Amino acid sequence: MYRFHSHKLKKTVIMLMAGEYFATQNGEVLYTVVGSCVATCIYDMERKVAGMNHFLLPGMVRADEMLSCEVGRYGMFAMELLIGELIRLGARRERLQAKLFGGGNVLRFRSTDGDVTGSNIRFAKKFLELEGIPTVKENLGGNNGRKILFFTDTDRVLLKRFDIKKERRFFQDEEAYRGRVFQKRLEKSPVILF
Repeated sequence: MYRFHSHKLKKTVIMLMAGEYFATQNGEVLYTVVGSCVATCIYDMERKVAGMNHFLLPGMVRADEMLSCEVGRYGMFAMELLIGELIRLGARRERLQAKLFGGGNVLRFRSTDGDVTGSNIRFAKKFLELEGIPTVKENLGGNNGRKILFFTDTDRVLLKRFDIKKERRFFQDEEAYRGRVFQKRLEKSPVILF
């Protein structure tokens, strides 16, 4: 996570990397770049509390197994940490609203990993539905990366799509994050000897 002052925006900007989350009541702008990952912006505009996470599930998750599978824990953890921090800062659960971005088909996954990007999208939507948090805006899927600026004091989002082939440098962090997430999954897999 990087913090800097933008003279153009006249605000503090918090840049989230893959696997991070941040919640605030100070009106900062949250910025991230997503490809296959999903960024969730959640806010309570009455209390002026807002935050964002940036996550990737390490495999296929079906809606009916979301709460019980190991893979679902990655997204659950990212969502629960963000919501918990928002509530700690004064947000009211019943006033929370969300915006979803990402889930583009930009990283290569093994065929055995299943539909990771589709799984990320379905997970985020289903989680918010189960939590009773309405999704008021979404920009998901496709084959592009997305740069996202979330203005936490107004709930406004500026989004710019870009071609991954032309701007590969933006996905070095997401590719490294993908490697760490998938490695953790392999380390936790049981070894069966017979």
